[in-house]
Amino acid sequence: MAESEVAGVRLQKVLAAAGVASRRVVEEYILAGRIEVNGRIVTELGTRIDPESDLVSVDGVAVQLDTAKRYYMLNKPTGVVSSMRDEQGRPDLRRFTDDLEERVYNVGRLDAETSGLLVLTNDGELAHVLAHPSFGVEKTYVAKVRGRLTPQTLQRLKQGIELDDGPIKADRAKILQTQGDDKHTIVEITLHSGKNRIVRRMLKAVGHPVVDLVRRQFGPLHLGTLKAGQLRELTKDERGRLLTIARAAGGGAPAREGH
Repeated sequence: MAESEVAGVRLQKVLAAAGVASRRVVEEYILAGRIEVNGRIVTELGTRIDPESDLVSVDGVAVQLDTAKRYYMLNKPTGVVSSMRDEQGRPDLRRFTDDLEERVYNVGRLDAETSGLLVLTNDGELAHVLAHPSFGVEKTYVAKVRGRLTPQTLQRLKQGIELDDGPIKADRAKILQTQGDDKHTIVEITLHSGKNRIVRRMLKAVGHPVVDLVRRQFGPLHLGTLKAGQLRELTKDERGRLLTIARAAGGGAPAREGH
């Protein structure tokens, strides 16, 4: 009888296939209590799992077991809309995804004038969890704004301001640089709101309209040195961190195919 027909597949075999480590090293992880299955530590070498439904983590970081899922990071340039097909004929995301073997979707949106980090994936449930405002995934932006933004104004953003659609506040905010002529300030803002054009609206409300806006961070992912218009697949560690926060936000439900 095949191993998968007994009662699942041996945990060390699954994790070795997922690229975590060799079977022997995985066995050491199991004995050391470093592996969780569905939120419970397992220490038995004979543990078997169902790779299609069980959730596995190593040292608290989720492991991707479904190798059909793909996760990419794009540094979206300005002038491109966050859509796989724009009905108005504007430049869209297809120019970056046409050469991919699988069909992927963008996680959330950046407006056309905003550049920066955009996640693309064929993992529909993960995309839903990460993009939905109720799950509160943090995003960090760097904005160049008009005028000299003072520490007092920065404090207003952190304490909260009132917009037409309700109150909003930055989780964190700091001034990175003030231009010598006082005509512009560069500020970093982190918030978890998913409201449309929220950073632009917040800064305009305090008297500092945005000149340039870049999303540098999305949850655990950092744009790093990825240049505008470049696309790359997430590393194993990045995928693990992304799946970890998605599981925590989504209540631990396993990601399913589709969108």
